[in-house]
Amino acid sequence: MKRARLIYNPTSGREEMKRRLPDILQRLDLGGIETSCHATTGEGDAILAAADAAERGYDMVIAAGGDGTLSEVINGLANKPNRPPLGILPVGTTNDFARATGIPKHWEYACDLIIGGYTRPIDIGKANERYFINIAGGGSLTELSYDVPSKLKTMVGQLAYYMKGLEKMTRLRPTELKIVAEGVGEFNDEFMMFLICNSTSVGGFERLAPDSKLDDGLFDVLLIKKMNIAEFIRLVTLALRGEHLSDPHVIHLRTDNLKVTTPDYVQLNLDGDYGGVLPCQFSMLPSHLQLFADETGESTYR
Repeated sequence: MKRARLIYNPTSGREEMKRRLPDILQRLDLGGIETSCHATTGEGDAILAAADAAERGYDMVIAAGGDGTLSEVINGLANKPNRPPLGILPVGTTNDFARATGIPKHWEYACDLIIGGYTRPIDIGKANERYFINIAGGGSLTELSYDVPSKLKTMVGQLAYYMKGLEKMTRLRPTELKIVAEGVGEFNDEFMMFLICNSTSVGGFERLAPDSKLDDGLFDVLLIKKMNIAEFIRLVTLALRGEHLSDPHVIHLRTDNLKVTTPDYVQLNLDGDYGGVLPCQFSMLPSHLQLFADETGESTYR
């Protein structure tokens, strides 16, 4: 029997995890994985739980929840010398990272993927002294995810983000940024936002960085130039189809290291949660973790 530590958010995804926990534990046990649990109690708790699991020598850590829970687990594992493989049960509101990596949304299939035992290396991003697995960004709209109250997310799911997004549309404003990207160059201008992507799926947009790969050692960086609301709505429409990279308001570049500074006050979003403020140095940690994945490489998120 292998030993797993299951770290789960009891309030994620309309509290599905609390209802499914006995079934999940039984399925993992039948698959040869002896699993102990830790239910998170608040912000930062999953970081401590994941760090403790790595230090105690578990054979794997399983993150059950949304992208926020997953991000905290990553932050607990990333700076440990011995990092156990990571399994994901995507029972959160958006599950961007699971969607990007083809991890099944249904708990039974996600458990079977972990039981199968196949792992692949994945890159991790570092932002100053914090880590992210999917997305880092800054600008007024990137504050959206941590502006949405957890109770509202539990009640109405993805719709909560759209409701808050409509509210913020009237307050869109550009920010003066300086971006120095290693191997690419320097950009000094007013931008609506910047996004540093480690996967294809961000914020429910499944093709926001269509050519991004989790094991190529590079970030896909999108710089969104100053524009009015009508232009922004048009750009969002293009992004839903993955056709936005050719828009003149978008600068797309690839790098493994960049620094972003500003004379303004700009908050950072790391995997959907508050990540401090600029300035920030972003660096890539290639093949830093092992992720339980589909051996065929096919996407099975459904």
